[in-house]
Amino acid sequence: MASQINNYQCPACTGPLHYVGTSDKLECDYCGSSYTIPEIEKMYAEQEAKAKEAYAEAQASGDGWDSNTTSWGEEANGFKVYSCPSCGAELIADETTAASCCPYCGNNNVVPGQFEDTLKPDKIIPFKITKEQAIAGLQEHYKGKKLLPKSFASGNSIQEIQGVYVPFWLFDGSASAVVDYKAEKQRSERHGDDEIITTEHFDVHRSGHADFEDVPVHASTKVPSGHMDSIEPFDYSGIKDFSTAYLPGFLADKYDIGIEESAPRADVRFENTILSDLSETVTGYTSVNVLNKNVQLKRGKVEYALFPVWMLSTQWNGQTFTFAMNGQTGKMVGDLPVDKGRLTGMFFKWFIPVAVIVTILQLLF
Repeated sequence: MASQINNYQCPACTGPLHYVGTSDKLECDYCGSSYTIPEIEKMYAEQEAKAKEAYAEAQASGDGWDSNTTSWGEEANGFKVYSCPSCGAELIADETTAASCCPYCGNNNVVPGQFEDTLKPDKIIPFKITKEQAIAGLQEHYKGKKLLPKSFASGNSIQEIQGVYVPFWLFDGSASAVVDYKAEKQRSERHGDDEIITTEHFDVHRSGHADFEDVPVHASTKVPSGHMDSIEPFDYSGIKDFSTAYLPGFLADKYDIGIEESAPRADVRFENTILSDLSETVTGYTSVNVLNKNVQLKRGKVEYALFPVWMLSTQWNGQTFTFAMNGQTGKMVGDLPVDKGRLTGMFFKWFIPVAVIVTILQLLF
């Protein structure tokens, strides 16, 4: 039987890689790609070196992000890390908190290890939603959904929900924009049987400036981006200076996406926001189209933060379904599996009779 090398992911599809003795390679069960051990070790070493270099450059550059993030230091004592052999997630917990399964892929064989010093978060939003409230919210979410598999709704699956502090970078910055629009107004008049349509053309100019503070971008490849975007926003009135006192009883994901990798997503949010704000001032026209736009972005401070998320991962027919709930507001997102047997039964119960009735009516009339 092939043995598994922990925490290596396929560069092609991010699936777990396994060592196969017959080929002497790391192979991916999902897409079929294979790599030699030196190839993978070189790739991971280059990624780690690049991340460290980018972070150092970001700190040293006057044009880059201003980060004062520090390391854990002596506070690392008393913590341990759990590694998932399946998806590669690394989860930090205090010594009293045990992890029974991976909250991202549902793997039950997470491996405890020694905590290695890494960057210490600057900010944290503590959990407000309890585990009982999270379970109740999940039950409410799938209540009445007839195509949901019974095994998914079982108590055993729900009890595996875990609270995870997900890493985020919080970006400050500003944006200045100049936008030219081409707008039209149309009006119609009737003269007897004739309709006269009059179109007026306008050149519209807008410019503006906006400052941004604490724009969040999640910093973990293990978290589905769509899930994290969907459970936003977090209420920043509850943000605190980081303290390890908030961690007992929960897991904390270690970031694996650096500042420079996350910066383009922050830039897109800055740009889209100011363009949206300007477009909302162009009103009273039948149609509006952008002719030209010029957006200038300026980078500011960046901080490392942990935000609370309840995660539930369950398996159905060989697929993994992941739910995420905002641990502060209770907002939830996730894809529901479909019981194909029930779907087929409903098809024959409802669609076929309706189709027969429609066919008969067409023949009669």
